[in-house]
Amino acid sequence: MRFAVTCAAVLALTVSTFAQPAPPSVDPLHKPLDELLDLYVRDGLVYYNALKSDRAKLDRYIRSLDGTAVSDYASWAPEKQLAFWINAYNAFVLRTVIDNYPIRGAAGQYPRGSVRQISGAFERQTFRAAGRSLTLDAIEKDVMAPFGDPRVFLALGRGALGGGRLRSEAFNGARLDQQLTDVAAEAVDRKELLKIDQTSGTVSISPVFSWREAPFIAAYADKAAPVFASRSPLERAVLALVAPYLLTSEREYLEKNAFKVQFHDFDWRLNDLTGGRKD
Repeated sequence: MRFAVTCAAVLALTVSTFAQPAPPSVDPLHKPLDELLDLYVRDGLVYYNALKSDRAKLDRYIRSLDGTAVSDYASWAPEKQLAFWINAYNAFVLRTVIDNYPIRGAAGQYPRGSVRQISGAFERQTFRAAGRSLTLDAIEKDVMAPFGDPRVFLALGRGALGGGRLRSEAFNGARLDQQLTDVAAEAVDRKELLKIDQTSGTVSISPVFSWREAPFIAAYADKAAPVFASRSPLERAVLALVAPYLLTSEREYLEKNAFKVQFHDFDWRLNDLTGGRKD
């Protein structure tokens, strides 16, 4: 009798498990952004000209970030909140670019057509989301950083070739950890973020790591291999972050600890697919 009851219970649990719907691949709130990214982003580059002609959908999505759909934001799980801010940041950058596209400016320290030719794009222009009015810089420093996962800073397109590779999908709280793992794994394959040059004995890294130094150190410095104990906290943090994704030959080279770390210039050229990547 006990065996029969047990079997029935197991069967019921199995049926119940299989009956559970899979978590949605896209949060309904972010579905419009997901569709726009799928349509207009390829390998991190954006069809800005085409997106500008279809901007009404982007504008509606951005308005929704401060609407009734986020009235219960405070009750969301941290993963859902963080995915919200990554999506919001990337959407705000897209709108900033198309509001000024084609970009023209005379700031000699930045490339022609760069998002940096838009005055105050990151530090003065404000956006509304979840009941707050914030600049892009404030979203990074005051909102994202306290979540304690600096991988998010590599997920931000920033409207530039040197930023994170803008994905052709929105971020989703239910899959956020895997999405950010993929973002971190891409770092070792993108010279814009990391370049290991064994010939010159250098590891060149993006200034993004220094811009957000404190969160990277807090999350990763103590996870670096003991061989790197004499290196700076930021160097240890970067090495710990990328270690799981390195080739065996790269890992063995780094473990000799005979390289120097340097920061390369951030590439502020617009991540514009219309003009193409100019390497």
